[in-house]
Amino acid sequence: MDLIQLKTILADKPKYRFKQSKEAVFKNLAEDWLEVINFPPSLRLELNEKCSLRINGRIDESAKDSGVMKAIIILRDGLKIESVLMAHERGRFTVCVSSQVGCPMKCKFCATGASGFSRNLMTEEIVEQVLFFARYLKKNGGLRITNVVYMGMGEPFLNYDNVLASIRILNDKDGLNIGARKISISTCGIVDGIEKLAKENLQINLAISLHSPDTDLRSALMPINIKYSLADVLRAVDIYIQKTSRQVMFEYILLKGVNDTLEHAQKLAKLMRRPLYFVNLIIYNPIGREGMSPSIAKDVKKFKEILEKAGVPVSQRYSFGREIKAACGQLAKTI
Repeated sequence: MDLIQLKTILADKPKYRFKQSKEAVFKNLAEDWLEVINFPPSLRLELNEKCSLRINGRIDESAKDSGVMKAIIILRDGLKIESVLMAHERGRFTVCVSSQVGCPMKCKFCATGASGFSRNLMTEEIVEQVLFFARYLKKNGGLRITNVVYMGMGEPFLNYDNVLASIRILNDKDGLNIGARKISISTCGIVDGIEKLAKENLQINLAISLHSPDTDLRSALMPINIKYSLADVLRAVDIYIQKTSRQVMFEYILLKGVNDTLEHAQKLAKLMRRPLYFVNLIIYNPIGREGMSPSIAKDVKKFKEILEKAGVPVSQRYSFGREIKAACGQLAKTI
């Protein structure tokens, strides 16, 4: 569903028609223009032909777990992406959206990067992932999406314009009306994107995939570190914080014997002792990569304690969907 195309089709109609169309799509969650009974039949037929509301997606029945489910969405060119819905306590529902088909970053711990890269997603293809689950929740209890995280397939800042356009639609009071502070973008450290985001008038959340306080190890785990060094990333984050006064989350995947030693924790603590820095520890979600396994519980506990004693704000993320390959780093292009 292309909002630009929709506006073009309605250009010669009364101005209120476009507002009505957005209400039908984002408030009433119509799946077919024939449902929009306040439109003339001829207009409904024209819209179905030129701007279909159909989303070619399905819930992966093999990928359902307590509180999480994965969807496979087939794009117009036949390519496929995966998106995830997570149910939290107190009626909070988060959609983890993809921004690219695959990913070119090739991080060693991520199945998406290993699957290769095809193309960026268009704005409407990002929005449709949220609409898909919004329609699902409406049918299953009249519930609604409360949060969106750009942590699925792809590097969001390599598709900056489409990602930001999709956020504005999701945040729009005439769109899905999801609060800006309920929307998060995770980047592996694209400095240009961090600097651009600092200039946007949006109170969304920024997360940085860090995964090592050591430059050489980070380069081995995340090749992007060769282009955008850890020092450059932190400088960009400091500028972002200075301009926005918003907290930044640093994601740290714990790999047994790789980046989870006491020395790593001490280096990380030193690096993270800055205003509005926050560390989120993530237990590695296995993707079948040789030499990589999750850190054991006692090492995670010690690692976290070192950060806490150093006064670094830190939390440990609960891993949704690990058993169904729907957790962080496990999404891949579906065959």
